[in-house]
Amino acid sequence: MKREALIERITNEVNIKGSLALDGKGKSKINTGFESLDHLLTLFSFHGFFDLELAAKGDLQHHIVEDLSIVLGKAFRKALGDSSGIKRYGYASVPMDEILARVSVDLGGRYSFVWDEPAEVKKINENLDLASDELKKEFLDNLAKNIGMNLYVEYLSKEGEVDTHHLFEAVFKALGLALDQASSIEARRRGVPSTKGIID
Repeated sequence: MKREALIERITNEVNIKGSLALDGKGKSKINTGFESLDHLLTLFSFHGFFDLELAAKGDLQHHIVEDLSIVLGKAFRKALGDSSGIKRYGYASVPMDEILARVSVDLGGRYSFVWDEPAEVKKINENLDLASDELKKEFLDNLAKNIGMNLYVEYLSKEGEVDTHHLFEAVFKALGLALDQASSIEARRRGVPSTKGIID
C-alpha cells in the first residue's frame, strides 16, 4: 500500500496545494513564498526521505505558515493510514556548529508539544524572512497537533549563544530523521503499535 496523501487547502486567506509520500527518496519541490521556510522544509524532506511538493499563496505571512502546518500535519496523518506496523517512536540528535538539537516523537495519536531550551541563552541572527522564531515554533506545534503526535524539542549550546538559523536547521533535520524512524515499518510488528489495539 502506498503511504501517500494529496495536500490542498483553499480558503479566503490561503491557497495551498501539494503532495506527500512517506516512503520516498527525499525529493522536494517547495514554494511557500518564504525562503527560510522553503529551506527548512527541504531539509525535513531530504533527511526524512519524504517526497514533498508544496505551493502556497496567501494574504498574510501568519496565515500561510499556520495553514501550511495544518495541511502538512493532516497529510502525514492520512498517509500513515491506521498506523499498522509502524515503529511509532523516533529520536534524532543533530549537531550544527555551536548547537546540538534533539527531537523525540511518538506517533501514538496523542498531541503534545514541548520546546525545551536553556534558561539563559543569547539569540543572534533572528527573524530572517520569517516573521519570528515564535512563528516557526507555532509551525511545529500545529504540525504535531494535526499529525496527532508527541513532539519534544530540546537543544544545547556550549557557548551560551545561539544562531537561530543554525538552531532551526538542526531541529528540522532532526525532525525529519525522527519522523522517518517513527513512521518506518517494523517487520516484527503485526498490527497497530499499541496495547490498546488502536491509534486514534
